[in-house]
Amino acid sequence: MSLTSIFFTFFFYISVLIFITGVSYKIVQYWQTPAPLKIPIAPAPLNRSGVLMRIAREVFLFQSLFKASKWTWIFGWSFHFALVLLFFRHLVYFWPGEIPTILLKTEPLKYAAYPLIFGLLGLLGRRFFVDRVRYISAPSDYLMLLLLIVIGGSGMLMTFAQNHPNMLLVKNFAEGLITFNWSELPSELLFLAHIFLVFLLIAIFPISKLLHAPGIFFSPTLNQVDNARKKRHISQWAKNKESHKKIDLEQNSDEDK
Repeated sequence: MSLTSIFFTFFFYISVLIFITGVSYKIVQYWQTPAPLKIPIAPAPLNRSGVLMRIAREVFLFQSLFKASKWTWIFGWSFHFALVLLFFRHLVYFWPGEIPTILLKTEPLKYAAYPLIFGLLGLLGRRFFVDRVRYISAPSDYLMLLLLIVIGGSGMLMTFAQNHPNMLLVKNFAEGLITFNWSELPSELLFLAHIFLVFLLIAIFPISKLLHAPGIFFSPTLNQVDNARKKRHISQWAKNKESHKKIDLEQNSDEDK
């Protein structure tokens, strides 16, 4: 293997390790963060099944975003939906062994690159031209969108502009990352830039705003049942504090005796 192939192979594993470690840490942190107040956004569901339906609508349809801004919803939903389609389009390269028939029919999904770029450009333009959004935008917000645009744009160039790398080498390299049967990767600069940025995106995921992907499931404004009038809400943190206080009072009482 060439030094380039060795570098990208190690870069992939390091990126995945950072991703798994970082996301796992944040999920544990989200799980352990106390929610001392009942703060579901009204109108809120009155039972657990309603909460599950509400989160499903947020995850798949972006319900609250649709109500807040139709244009932002169009850009955001186009980007996310296209991203899912392109994930399945790329899955064929990483699939070890015989490829399932359904994955062999994902060729048309390559056109999802167009709504992907459309959505990203719309979200980037929103940060430039909407005053209130520009005011709260940090440099990392622009850089993340630009990174995604360059990744999508480089993929489109390889797909639609006759800058194809050797697809057999791409398949062997990607499959080898999963099976640990490493092989040479194509030497085209555009392809190398594309996968370098993808691996970089995987590595910085745990420290970016992309964490809203797992974070949405831990949002108390969405995952709480609106039953504050029927049942007293005490967070686990407060329960632990009360139990320790009760133990201390019992110990002091025994000492007085």
